[in-house]
Amino acid sequence: MNPPRTLLSTLFTTTTNNSLMPAPDADDNMAMTPPSTLDLFILTFNCAKNLINVPVFSAHLQAALTRNAESLPDLVAFSLQEVSPLSYAFIGSYFLNSYYSKYEEALNLASVNILETTATSQYDVRPQQQQTKKPYTLVRAKNVGMTAILLFARDLASVRRIEEAECGFGAAEMGNKGAVGLRVSWAPAAGAGGEETEVTVVATHLAAMEWNLKKRNANWRSIMSSLTFANPKELLPGVFPADNAPPSPDHSGVGDKFGPPSASQQQAYSSEDTSEADDEEDGTSSSEHPLLLRSSQGSSSTSLAPEHHATLRDASVFKPSSHLFVAGDLNYRISSSTPPPLAPFPSFDASSPDYYTKFLCRDQLMQERLAGRTFHGMSEPPVAFGPTYKYNVLSDAEGAANEAAVRAGVKQNGIPEVPWKFAAHRWPGWCDRVLFLDLPRALKRQGSGGKGGRVEIEVQAYDAMPVVRTSDHRAVFLRVKVPVLGAEAMRRGLQLEEGDGDDGDVARDPRASPPLPVDVHAWERRAAARRKEIMVGWTALLWSTQEGALFMATMLVLTVGSWWLWRVW
Repeated sequence: MNPPRTLLSTLFTTTTNNSLMPAPDADDNMAMTPPSTLDLFILTFNCAKNLINVPVFSAHLQAALTRNAESLPDLVAFSLQEVSPLSYAFIGSYFLNSYYSKYEEALNLASVNILETTATSQYDVRPQQQQTKKPYTLVRAKNVGMTAILLFARDLASVRRIEEAECGFGAAEMGNKGAVGLRVSWAPAAGAGGEETEVTVVATHLAAMEWNLKKRNANWRSIMSSLTFANPKELLPGVFPADNAPPSPDHSGVGDKFGPPSASQQQAYSSEDTSEADDEEDGTSSSEHPLLLRSSQGSSSTSLAPEHHATLRDASVFKPSSHLFVAGDLNYRISSSTPPPLAPFPSFDASSPDYYTKFLCRDQLMQERLAGRTFHGMSEPPVAFGPTYKYNVLSDAEGAANEAAVRAGVKQNGIPEVPWKFAAHRWPGWCDRVLFLDLPRALKRQGSGGKGGRVEIEVQAYDAMPVVRTSDHRAVFLRVKVPVLGAEAMRRGLQLEEGDGDDGDVARDPRASPPLPVDVHAWERRAAARRKEIMVGWTALLWSTQEGALFMATMLVLTVGSWWLWRVW
């Protein structure tokens, strides 16, 4: 009797060009070869608007790249928040190149050091790489305001296509806070065989301050609905009315600097945000059913044909055939208010009664995610590192939390420890995180047994880098092996997921049941916000930077000189 085929046998058996491999013969008892994997490294870092110290950052990055790994990753993505001063970020382009180049330099320096200290055959070093000393090439850099994403590849030929997306949720939807995404199609090197897979990486910076929990959740809703990799109106021409975009919701983070928003400021919120906040307060939160489609974008979202809904879903972050990773300064804290005087702070001493693991249960992100109010369907590896924010870097060891280590000359990754202590006016927290959307459960469940071979996103490392002098945050990195699954395999696995209703709506995969419809007006609002950014950026450049001061002084000299010459002549 022939053995029954597993789900993977069904998924990967196809006569199209999307098949991962031929189906095993029914009479063959050999186990099917599991799909190849993409080695992906993602790092998130709040740069505090400063340039990094390349040798220091490179040393810590080198240690991160070698954590539980014997080779360099195929793709490296950096999610950078507060990458530069506001004026440079809003103008963009040339003004950001000097900031980006530091990270490219640090990555290649770390990679070269790894290659030079490891057997050449183990890393498959190509002669060209040894000569150029640049194992990685910057494939794409994109920013929305002060949030940027950098994508590096070891083999450019493996990168087939790249798409971009952005949305702002700062004041007037500008990018002082926002999200930017890259969607890359990747395939193994030529001759290695295998399928092409798609990975979406989103870099984001959510609303700050302890009391802005609901606004952080609202920022995530903006990502789900507004971060699209194509203009919905261009994808479906003639489907949507050619009217003006509705007023943009207020994602400005009112109260970020001066405390919780007042009643009058609360009234400025959009009807969507206000109604949802009211629901949460009276116990009838719409998030009790977070994965049910709601008609929050007007009648156009409910009158679409099924194929139109599918087209819009493919443009969103929840594209059914794409892997999804979100990295950034998510700003979720361990309290909704500032710490009182003499409050106990997390300690890195395992023998202390205030060891940091005691505080993890208060983490807002874990609480909100498990309650289905944010990061719907996303997963995170166990957090086994201390708080990543907020560090006051000191000039010497006096009064430092790590005073003994600093005085003893302890080094981390060859770099002397930086003296620090937690800022007294902020609860230390795990602001910086990396999350991912796991494979459809049906695919994992069937693939993990029988003769299908195990198919999963395999976490290699999830940790934080040491404190550096240029920032009050610690960088956090995630390294994973992503199964190279084609579009057909992913979609079929998701179809089986949709028919699997035993775990309730909250647990459903958002790729199968998106929490929110796509905002078809987001691109128009983003274009308007971009024009404001350019105006604000140039104004800030003139009045708050050395370059601006030099320009203004030059113009003043030219004006006075011209007037004087006119009077003399």
